[in-house]
Amino acid sequence: MSLSWHAALDAWLDRLLVEKGLSPNTLDAYRRDLQRLESQGEGPLGLSPQDLRRALESAQDEGLSARSRARMISGWRSFFRHLVLEGLLQNSPAEQLEGPKLPQHLPDVLTREEVESLIAAAGASSKLPLRDRALLELAYGSGLRASELVDLPLCELFLEDGLLRVIGKGRKERWVPMGEAAVLSVGPYLDEERPGLAGPDSPPKVFLNYRGGALSRVGWWKILQKLSLSAGLAGVRPHSLRHSFATHLLEGGADLRSVQEMLGHVSISTTQIYTQLDRLYLREVHRSFHPRGREMS
Repeated sequence: MSLSWHAALDAWLDRLLVEKGLSPNTLDAYRRDLQRLESQGEGPLGLSPQDLRRALESAQDEGLSARSRARMISGWRSFFRHLVLEGLLQNSPAEQLEGPKLPQHLPDVLTREEVESLIAAAGASSKLPLRDRALLELAYGSGLRASELVDLPLCELFLEDGLLRVIGKGRKERWVPMGEAAVLSVGPYLDEERPGLAGPDSPPKVFLNYRGGALSRVGWWKILQKLSLSAGLAGVRPHSLRHSFATHLLEGGADLRSVQEMLGHVSISTTQIYTQLDRLYLREVHRSFHPRGREMS
């Protein structure tokens, strides 16, 4: 039985789109990764593990980063598992592939004082202080991804309950507490600043730009960069606030499962990176305050 690469890829990508709701950019990346295998055989059904290893070695010789190669292997495995589930293959040639070892980078986390200085900068130097303060309080208070923050619809905001409903990666729904500070910041923005920004063609989203259009991720990044400079901070990214949200929760005693749910992580192993940060914090507390934590003078 023969199966063309075109037909096989289209069927698999359609399945990912329907079942997982992946973005067009992610699907395009998967397609490019699989197209690397086309030179190894006329179709996907006749490929061996050796063919895949040759393609992987070729990608490495071209200078493809370890992280990109790891993503590529993950896509290959998913594709061939799909063919096995469809009854087109008995075994996947990708299961025994060994991916590159990736260095584990701890996320960048702000201190509580740095978060406070950012929020103060929003009120002191911004042209839209209520909006920018609300952005910061909601990003830090609820741990939202940048796309979740800027795409948040008005109808998913429940100020009286202090909750919001988020549709995250893979179209997964979750409810996230806002926190009192976020509620007290978002409310005045909606009452006082947003009506002046909104026009007849404005989208029904919480956050608008100064023209009344939807605030983009790039727009949010630029706002954060400006506030960071005003606060005397460098390198603050939208995800820094999400990392800080998770780390500060764990430092305060929150359990890992609750943090996982609020972040919208599918696997708790993704959330466990923050326990490393928490351990570093505890070690620093011990070093600073325990009589045996410091070198004796």
